[in-house]
Amino acid sequence: MNLKFQNKKITGILTVLPENEVNFDDEIDNYDFSRAQSMKLKLIMGYGKRRVVKEGTTISDLCIYGLNYLFDNGLLKKEDIDAIILVTQSPDHFVPATSHIIQGKLDLKKDIICLDINQACSGYPVGLNQAFMQLEQEEVNKVVVLNADMMSCKVSAKDRGSRPLTGDAASITIVENDTSGSTIYGTVNADGKGAEALIIPAGGFKMPSTPKTAELVTDKNGNSRALDHLVMKGDDVFNFVQREVPPMVERLLDKAGKTKDDVDYFMFHQPNKFMLKKLADKMGISYDKMPNNIVENFGNSSGVSIPTNITHNLGEKLLKEDFLICLAGFGAGLSWSSLLLNLGSLDFCETIDY
Repeated sequence: MNLKFQNKKITGILTVLPENEVNFDDEIDNYDFSRAQSMKLKLIMGYGKRRVVKEGTTISDLCIYGLNYLFDNGLLKKEDIDAIILVTQSPDHFVPATSHIIQGKLDLKKDIICLDINQACSGYPVGLNQAFMQLEQEEVNKVVVLNADMMSCKVSAKDRGSRPLTGDAASITIVENDTSGSTIYGTVNADGKGAEALIIPAGGFKMPSTPKTAELVTDKNGNSRALDHLVMKGDDVFNFVQREVPPMVERLLDKAGKTKDDVDYFMFHQPNKFMLKKLADKMGISYDKMPNNIVENFGNSSGVSIPTNITHNLGEKLLKEDFLICLAGFGAGLSWSSLLLNLGSLDFCETIDY
């Protein structure tokens, strides 16, 4: 589906990373793989350092910490927030919605929209699209988009395919009305027939967690995981990304009357270095315009890898300059989404530790 918005803008982006850092080299012995093979995979996939939460930390903790940082530094006022949109697949509870928990703990006004969206890798553009829709309402002038996930606790310690990549993070993006007349183009797509390519089989109402679902089973590749853990069919996900993302971006640019050369940066979700390099090669985009360094420094935090990509690689540039940027997320669902927008002259664009 193609979307189009006018007179909307992003005015600030903050990424919140757990200070707890795990290094791939320290976990090599967990995997049923030789050290030489592991180090080769490290180079290809971009295994390195990743940030993970400590036991007992929830996504609301990360979001509240980041919001208080903005309040305390005069970058955001509580009374100005008209809507909170939280995009996550790791809520504090099944019930109630985590956005309501955040609203209550921060004592925000009651005349407010609180909305949770259950999306993973494509969640950041989806959340922004929803924020732009909220701003169509006369009484909504400022929307806070929270994108947060902590999937590290749902990945088996003996799964070398997913464990070395998985990180935790939260982001806060402020979206407001704009009078410049700028146009934002977006796309949202889904193919639920491929949903099992990325799935946690147990833990929901379809298959409640039991002692049986917690038992580790070793697959043909030597990865041990339980039904309570994330299962990723790597080949299926790779082929999906290479097949669907390039034409999605082409359609987006065509709708906007732009070419790839017109775009300053392609800030995409970062599942791993190998997949992003292959995607950039297929699309004919230089690595400078499509950074691929997030997994090796922080891990794959699902959709939050996109704002992390922005704050880490562009940071202070976006306080002074404006760029035409293409955002794209793709993965669990299966789902894929994108945005093309002018981004810059922000009030803040930074990364902080929790």
